[in-house]
Amino acid sequence: MAAPRNSDGEKESRRILDRVARESEAGGGAFVRRKAGEMRDHLGAADVDRSDRIEHIGTRIGRILGFVLTIGLILWLVNFLVRGG
Repeated sequence: MAAPRNSDGEKESRRILDRVARESEAGGGAFVRRKAGEMRDHLGAADVDRSDRIEHIGTRIGRILGFVLTIGLILWLVNFLVRGG
């Protein structure tokens, strides 16, 4: 005799499969759009309390400077590796 199906487990499995199908669409366009939006929100300090103007502006400046510094270091490293040290 077969055991009864676990409806909660089945619903969860279907939800996971649907999410995987959406995230793996051709070209990964949804993934790129989602990550670009997350990056924009992070650099724009969307998670900071907007009522404190100084904290909001300071967070934006710090995150943007950190991003620019990271890109600069990556470019320097690539240049260093290409030239052979």
